[in-house]
Amino acid sequence: MTGDLWVFGYGSLMWKPGFAAAEVRPARLRGYRRCFCITSVHHRGTLERPGLVLGLDHGGMCQGLAFRVPHGLETATVAALRAREQVNGVYRERLVSIETGDGRHLTAIAYVAERAHPSYAGGLAVRTQARIIRAARGLSGTNLDYLANTLAHMALLGIREPELERVLALSGAVIARGNGDERRRRICGLVTALQPVPVPGRRLSRVARKRFGYRTKLGGGSGVG
Repeated sequence: MTGDLWVFGYGSLMWKPGFAAAEVRPARLRGYRRCFCITSVHHRGTLERPGLVLGLDHGGMCQGLAFRVPHGLETATVAALRAREQVNGVYRERLVSIETGDGRHLTAIAYVAERAHPSYAGGLAVRTQARIIRAARGLSGTNLDYLANTLAHMALLGIREPELERVLALSGAVIARGNGDERRRRICGLVTALQPVPVPGRRLSRVARKRFGYRTKLGGGSGVG
């Protein structure tokens, strides 16, 4: 890659990038959509009751943010992104073409869902996503809280995502209202009352760990996994 290094953020990278940015622009990525297509058996679910987290999957369009990395920090930034996004290889590092709000076309790094990975769960109906999300809880909290907080942060950035809003509505939006301890009690009560749904959490086999785990060991630069 030559010239500036750009990173496309579509989820928590937008409000918590974890790296320095010399410039941030609204940007659009065509050919991929933001959706719940990755199972979570640690942070937002368990093996017995998996949750779902966001990924970029093929098809559609995604509105997000483009970050320009300061000169000299490219290698360190890519290393930090790989450590964050490629823990188990479920996200593939790609170079994608994005369009900024002022009409510029840029090449950026993005992390897209790896469809061959055992944790990929694309193509689920919205109602099925809602049933999974409202019943799951992991080390980082409830899956419903993850969804509600994601939409709240996106709203602050002026980004609408109708499908995710429908998932929240079907998940029991009234439970997600409120603040602080009361909100957490409502959500935890709902999670406790619901039964698991038949979407299995899959522990990575030794073969899968070897196949996808190499991505966490990639060196600096802008090589694409």
